[in-house]
Amino acid sequence: MKIRVLIVDDYEPWRRYLSTALATQPGLEIVGEAADGLAAVQKAEELQPHLILLDLVLPELNGIEAARRIRQLSQNSKILFVSMERNPEVVLGALATGAPGYLVKSDAGGQLFLAIKTVLEDKRFVSNSVNL
Repeated sequence: MKIRVLIVDDYEPWRRYLSTALATQPGLEIVGEAADGLAAVQKAEELQPHLILLDLVLPELNGIEAARRIRQLSQNSKILFVSMERNPEVVLGALATGAPGYLVKSDAGGQLFLAIKTVLEDKRFVSNSVNL
């Protein structure tokens, strides 16, 4: 069974990067993309993905509020925040939504697949570059 992934980011080149990187992994399948928080909530409800890669700064609805709504509508989806933000308070706020993971975008090159694996194993992942 493939892990169904939804990518949410308002920056199209970043979504392309993630799609390309995830396409190299035979166990993962990109089932959708969204460019804003409201679309993320709708797609999560519709697609019921196993994993959602979710940015914090999004139009329409920020990532934290989107995550709260997604947790109600797609309860089995695991959320991995992927953001440029390193502020510990912001990171803790994101994790407080029930999301098990937080990856800083600049760490994605070396930590993306570890972050995904950790989150899918129901364990907490936080980028090394975040000082909690």
